[in-house]
Amino acid sequence: MATVSGYVEKIKYRNEENGYSILNVSADGLDYVLVGTFPYISEGDFIEATGRDVEHPVYGDQIQVESYELKAPEDTASMERYLGSGAIRGVGTALAARIVRRFKADTFRIIEEEPERLAEVKGISEKMARAISEQMESKKEMRQAMMFLQDYGISMSLALKIYNEYGPRMYGIIKENPYRLADDIQGVGFKMADEIAQKVGIFTDSDFRIRSGIYYTLLQSVANGHTYLPQEELLASASELLRVDPSVMEKHLTDLQMEKKIVVKVNEENVPDPETAAQETDPPSRHVYASQYYYTELNTARMLHDLNLRGSEPETEIRKKLEKICEEEKIEPDELQIRAVIEAVNSGLLIITGGPGTGKTTTINTIIRYFEQEEMEILLAAPTGRAAKRMTEATGYEARTIHRLLELTGVPSDDKDTSGMHFERNEENPLDADAIIIDEMSMVDIYLMHALLRAVNPGTRLILVGDTNQLPSVGPGNVLRDLIASKAFNVVQLTRIFRQAAESDIIVNAHKINDGERIPLGKRSKDFLFIRREQPDAIISAMLTLVREKLPNYVHADMFDIQIMTPMRKGALGVERLNTILQSFLNPQDPSKPEKEVGGTIYRVGDKVMQIKNNYQIEWETRNRYGIPVDSGAGVFNGDIGIIREINTFAEELTVEFDEGKMVDYSFKQLEELELAYAITIHKSQGSEYPAVVIPVYSGPRMLMTRNLIYTAVTRARACVCLVGIPEMLQAMVDNEVEQRRYTGLKIRIQEVMKSEL
Repeated sequence: MATVSGYVEKIKYRNEENGYSILNVSADGLDYVLVGTFPYISEGDFIEATGRDVEHPVYGDQIQVESYELKAPEDTASMERYLGSGAIRGVGTALAARIVRRFKADTFRIIEEEPERLAEVKGISEKMARAISEQMESKKEMRQAMMFLQDYGISMSLALKIYNEYGPRMYGIIKENPYRLADDIQGVGFKMADEIAQKVGIFTDSDFRIRSGIYYTLLQSVANGHTYLPQEELLASASELLRVDPSVMEKHLTDLQMEKKIVVKVNEENVPDPETAAQETDPPSRHVYASQYYYTELNTARMLHDLNLRGSEPETEIRKKLEKICEEEKIEPDELQIRAVIEAVNSGLLIITGGPGTGKTTTINTIIRYFEQEEMEILLAAPTGRAAKRMTEATGYEARTIHRLLELTGVPSDDKDTSGMHFERNEENPLDADAIIIDEMSMVDIYLMHALLRAVNPGTRLILVGDTNQLPSVGPGNVLRDLIASKAFNVVQLTRIFRQAAESDIIVNAHKINDGERIPLGKRSKDFLFIRREQPDAIISAMLTLVREKLPNYVHADMFDIQIMTPMRKGALGVERLNTILQSFLNPQDPSKPEKEVGGTIYRVGDKVMQIKNNYQIEWETRNRYGIPVDSGAGVFNGDIGIIREINTFAEELTVEFDEGKMVDYSFKQLEELELAYAITIHKSQGSEYPAVVIPVYSGPRMLMTRNLIYTAVTRARACVCLVGIPEMLQAMVDNEVEQRRYTGLKIRIQEVMKSEL
């Protein structure tokens, strides 16, 4: 261990979020590099630090600080140096020299206890004197606050947030009601607040604790797609968390309503009929919402109602124009597709749904050609970058992600805090279009739907296209299903499988899966193959042979364009184990390939990787064959897949090439946004399409091995599906109609709004 006492000459690097810093410190005529977390430090501070000597491969000798203390300078030379270092705003070297010359060794006492005397120094007004004193005091308070909060196990980065939010009030809040932190501070959840409360000595049955626990339980349910919970289920889950009997919780629901944190609604779908109410034994159930989710659903319903206008163009006229377009484009639509075009012309809001091969793309294209002929402005969008790219390829019309369409801007302050982010397009700055078509609507959650509707003016046609049998959105809500179930809007369901599609066993078997029918695995097929293997390692071996040797030539695609998809993250055939094994075979270690290990994952040049969170600020550029940038932009999205092209250990950067040649540089600290993608979960495949997919079929948790999961996986393939594993397990998935129920209220809110307008 080494101890250094000296002045911070320069802060070479600082992360303001977590306080991680690299400091140059001068001590006893020598220069040191200190690395560690310093939540509050300035150039000129006197630091006494203890840590381990380490040797960085690029930057040389450093001290990894484990503990430190900031001390007030004691001699006049040190005081002058501190004041003139820039630590105190408005005080430069010349002014610092005059202050110390005037007050000598008494300088710091004067600043803290008699700040008005600073006005005796030329160039300092009374106002400036107060400002200097306040800055000195705040630094002192900050240091004390950090020490206080660390006693409760709070990280330095969170401590900084807490102090910035509350200032000196934080002491009272921590001791009286630490559960406020869970409401006010991003990154402090109920469990952390509960740990602090235990250390403070707050009782288990504290009102603050119970209310906070109920609200936390409600917010946690959003991760499972819910926008509300039935009251009984909410109290049961909160009881398990809090270890408090549910009977003592009900009164707290009223308090939470008074605080406007929650909304409680009687379930309108099971309210007893007044004439038979006397015979009912069970009261109607109650739905408990976190307020923001209730009002998001309610406002979404209102905006949907406002868009749901009806046009008056005669159907005969539309059919005449449509006949001409079909002749020119050599399209032979069926009656349902024609009906979709007619409804698109005369509906403010239209939903088009159908399974694979039923002509959704042809219908979209026909609608686009009709609107073009009418000289209408059209916008196309989809929830993900890959889905937007597919839409562009299928229509020949530029499609964007919904986030790009709405012009998302701003920088989130951390993974959970998106308060700095907003959409530029809204009711005050709506989208300029006559018609907007959104594809892959099953992936759109309630928040994104709400944001989209805010930017669509009544009078603009909104056409929503999707397949309700796909997996639902990752975020909360079940928007597409709720819209259709409300029976409030025009819905055209395409059901006919067209001749060309009917020749594909992928399409035919996808419909069989959806209908719960048996899949004929013994049938010879050119695009739907089943390879029987009984053990996990044998399944992996067969998948490797398919990806490396058999499929690339068969589907005329690169090995890395073929995607292995699995239901699970964990287990013998989960994403984590598969990626480690597949990497060792498909991109083995090689002296010519630099690599970087982060968090147990090795990233190697040539690896296939996936972005696992939306990053709207990260910059990309495309380059010509000479490496010169020719285009640039920002944003890489959850589910985007690319190849690692370069790892620069000196610059601590890794470069990934995504679709369309977009090159993105990641610092090593950003690698938590990437994971290996030789295998991905089926959930992550939503909205994507691959030349061929390979799917291991093996036993797993019943809640995962479901019909809509295997249906989604099969429909991701363009040219070939290969299933490897146990045939009986495939049929078990087809038979398993279980879907994790989502508690959502959009359907009811729509019906309420529609009823109130009658």
